[in-house]
Amino acid sequence: MNESFPFMAALLASMLHVITGPDHLAAVTPFVVRAKRSAWKVGLLWSVGHLFGMLVLGLLFYWLREALPVEEISIYAERLVGIVILGIGISVLYNLLKRDKKHRHLHVHSDKPPIIHSHSHDHKDQPDHHHYHDPNNRHGLIPSFSIGVLHGIAGIGHLFLFLPVLGFQSEAEGINYVIGFTTGIIAAMVLYSIIIGRVSTIAGDSHQNIFFSGIRLSAGLFAIIIGLYWILIN
Repeated sequence: MNESFPFMAALLASMLHVITGPDHLAAVTPFVVRAKRSAWKVGLLWSVGHLFGMLVLGLLFYWLREALPVEEISIYAERLVGIVILGIGISVLYNLLKRDKKHRHLHVHSDKPPIIHSHSHDHKDQPDHHHYHDPNNRHGLIPSFSIGVLHGIAGIGHLFLFLPVLGFQSEAEGINYVIGFTTGIIAAMVLYSIIIGRVSTIAGDSHQNIFFSGIRLSAGLFAIIIGLYWILIN
């Protein structure tokens, strides 16, 4: 077998696993939209959390399959995923709809001498014109990692993605498969996050408030729909 085949097979399988999972995208999108230029960090943290969760599930299944109801734990985790995604969507809509968003801006006029003054903006007229102050650049990073872990634990089906490892003839092929799988998970979500974050950045920098609000509204509705669906099917 070509040594690169396990890597490429795992890379494609894991990328498809990420982008075809509506629960994955629905959970991350609201944080990505808000993070804008830091969107890639959101995707990276979700990916790391997802891989960590899968590792935890695999170890539980291997070591404690006789003592713990691993399958039941996974089912409850799936339901919790739906509840969390639903909560994220509701939170997004709440933040969009709440009123009395006022803050003050300093403006410099080029008079002689220059004049600096401030005035308030009423965000009832501009529902999503706002500035995020996050000196530590933590836009949704901890929630993204936590949700990634939850996604990794939820679903025994994740373990089947590693079944091909058992059929490889050498340890090197198995290692290549695991590396490819890890790379694909990270690459798919980081790329998705960068694209959505870039769109949000352009909308925010150009003060396209209606467009930016529309993006956040779409992300929130997407999360609510997928969250409800995930709760119902589990």
